[in-house]
Amino acid sequence: MTHTSAAVPGVRATAPSAAERAYQHLKRAILEQVYPGGLLVSEGEIAEAAGVSRTPVREALLRLETEGLVKLYPKRGALIRPVSAREIADVIEARRLVELHAAERVWPRRAELRSDLARWLDEMRRAHTAGDITALMAADRAFHATVVEAAGNEILAELYHRLRDRQIRMGEAGFRLSPGWAEVVLAEHGRQLAALDGDDPQVWLDAVAAHIDNAATVLRTLR
Repeated sequence: MTHTSAAVPGVRATAPSAAERAYQHLKRAILEQVYPGGLLVSEGEIAEAAGVSRTPVREALLRLETEGLVKLYPKRGALIRPVSAREIADVIEARRLVELHAAERVWPRRAELRSDLARWLDEMRRAHTAGDITALMAADRAFHATVVEAAGNEILAELYHRLRDRQIRMGEAGFRLSPGWAEVVLAEHGRQLAALDGDDPQVWLDAVAAHIDNAATVLRTLR
């Protein structure tokens, strides 16, 4: 389920507001672990890094607070909320419910799905070779989302998309802080592709489930 927006002829694209720029800068820094959980940052630091004044930074922080990424402390700054054990457990449970259901649904269309997943796995390998963790995480999320979207349930796909920010934040931490986890992920995705070449759907479902469970184990060790 890919969303695209076409440009309207004769209409100039509107530049993002200062508040939007501050929001995107800070959110990206949080998701990519530039600002790790537990860090207290001031409005001045954020304003300087984003190239805006403090007023739009305040707007951005209020927005991020409603998303649960920061906690504001008047006159002190913003605390980057650490990922909690409860959040990890909730995300893993949601992933199992959505991804395993999707994996079961897509089996009849596995040939087409396999070619799409192979392209994303190639992207992951290139990013890993280049040492680009952000690109690796983006390709990994796309790999998983491709399975969910191929199941054909738009509501579940939208629900899964809403987990994206949380998954990226957790996944970045996993790749950065757990030595060898990237190699494990690449190998497990390879086994999923191999399962799609076979004729036993249970092998495919077991490979998907094992990957989610292994991710849960790694994330819990990072706390």
